[in-house]
Amino acid sequence: MSIKEDHNRFKDIVKGKVKEDFKKYVTQGEMIGKRENDFVKIPLPHIEIPTFRYGSKQQGGVGQGQGQPGDGVGEPGEGGQGQAGENPGEHLLEVDLSMDELADILGEKLELPNIVPKGNKNIDMEKSRYSGLAPVGPEGLRHFRSSYKKALKRYLSSGTYNPEDPVIVPIRRDFQYRTSKKITQPQAKAVVIYMMDVSGSMGDEQKEIVRLESFWINTWLKKHYKGLETRFIIHDAAAKEVDENTFFRTSESGGTLISSAYKLCQQIIETDYPVNEWNIYPFHFSDGDNWSGEDTRLCVKILTEFFLPKANVFCYGQVESKYGSGQFLKDLQKDFGEDGRIILSQIENRDKILDSIKDFLGKGK
Repeated sequence: MSIKEDHNRFKDIVKGKVKEDFKKYVTQGEMIGKRENDFVKIPLPHIEIPTFRYGSKQQGGVGQGQGQPGDGVGEPGEGGQGQAGENPGEHLLEVDLSMDELADILGEKLELPNIVPKGNKNIDMEKSRYSGLAPVGPEGLRHFRSSYKKALKRYLSSGTYNPEDPVIVPIRRDFQYRTSKKITQPQAKAVVIYMMDVSGSMGDEQKEIVRLESFWINTWLKKHYKGLETRFIIHDAAAKEVDENTFFRTSESGGTLISSAYKLCQQIIETDYPVNEWNIYPFHFSDGDNWSGEDTRLCVKILTEFFLPKANVFCYGQVESKYGSGQFLKDLQKDFGEDGRIILSQIENRDKILDSIKDFLGKGK
């Protein structure tokens, strides 16, 4: 078995372990802090890696020196100091998984359908595809099966093939190499715009739930939209655009006007993301408090007239807080009911993150 086959087999074992403990990885989030470009380091306990251990030279041991049946193995020596522990040792291994591999695990675990991009929001991109064979090329692209078949034909046509001793040795003129050509493929463009209430009622735990959920949402969307863009808006009574780090760390006090975030989000889309060229995914997270019924009616108006006709889907996630009323979700349920263009999800705690991701991504929009 080749090193590559061994590596692939180990990758399968790792993926199986991640699937087995998937809820833990989603709700704890320790892996999110170990991102490196397109890879994430996954801490995996309980996987034993075989290793060789070498002892010092010229020392007695099993199979060395004099001995009699019944003799003990090794030297008696003094016992160790301290109390014996009651738990087994933990063998922690960190393994790199790509974002695409994580997306595959997420999709398989939640049975998510692939996303069909909305409309014709595509740009053309060039990529190489191996589609033919040639008699010359780099050794790394030599195609074994085709080279072997050509050698076999040579043996058969020359009458040198011996069924009793079927040894086929390809020579230089038998070698075949994979060739590539440039092809143009449509590449969908997409932007995710995250909005979050950062007023005093949204505590650290609520923001951590949003951080974990947005990571997995992005992981799935990146599988379908290469070069996915992400924007972040925070709001209390006023809204502003921030970077990702600020988005998850900011805390404010005072009232909440959700419409301020929706207005800013609309402005960003109209300025930077023409709806005939982009797939647009607005996500809003809040604990459900809004300043007034009048502002909620304004939010419903903006949703109806702008977001629902123009976005692929509008997602609202309500993170439960002991300080929040949760009224906004009830208002949206009353106004939009079964409208498939808006997806509503209630996130009571970390254990509900997977259910919420399924709510948002389970329709393939």
